[in-house]
Amino acid sequence: MTELQKDKLAIAILLLLYGVGITALWFEVHPDFILLTPFNLLISAALLIWRHPVKDRAMWSFIGLCYAIGFIVEMAGVQTGMIFGEYEYGIVLGPKLLGTPLLIGVNWVILVYASAVTADRFFGKMPRYLRTALAAAVMVALDVLIEPVAVGFGFWSWAGGVIPLQNYLAWYVLAFLLIALFYQLHRLQVFNKVALVLLVLQFLFFGILNASL
Repeated sequence: MTELQKDKLAIAILLLLYGVGITALWFEVHPDFILLTPFNLLISAALLIWRHPVKDRAMWSFIGLCYAIGFIVEMAGVQTGMIFGEYEYGIVLGPKLLGTPLLIGVNWVILVYASAVTADRFFGKMPRYLRTALAAAVMVALDVLIEPVAVGFGFWSWAGGVIPLQNYLAWYVLAFLLIALFYQLHRLQVFNKVALVLLVLQFLFFGILNASL
């Protein structure tokens, strides 16, 4: 199988996953369908890793550090309410440690990787700090779409039912730091077509589902 064929296969799988997800949730096919979300996250992460151009120490270091930092910050946020605001996770994202889904670190890896690679693709000639700032802004824009859907489908809930501005500020800071980590570890620009498609699908998925709420 050629590299182009591998890209096409990975993209086809993502289109199927997200297409089925949007359809099933929009038409409320089954109340427990949302519980398949962890499988979507794991498959998406696996496809990104599969199509990463070089499986080197930089890639694995980024995945390990991004997962650990993302998970620890989320856990601290849940336990203290001092980072993102006061919130708690539901059952949708699977097993939890100290109130924090083990898969939330995977979500940070997916979003940071996809945003960083997309910024590399379209803003590669910009200084690294500007590229990092733009990629972090893209992640916050996506979070604006994610939040209402996540609350509506029971991913998590906010104290008082209000999403605080603090959440978006903290998201930007953490996203900026993790994207900066990605660029520090990957000195050469990374091109992964699957990452671009996945980021677009994330925007479409949460944008469309916002209309269903």
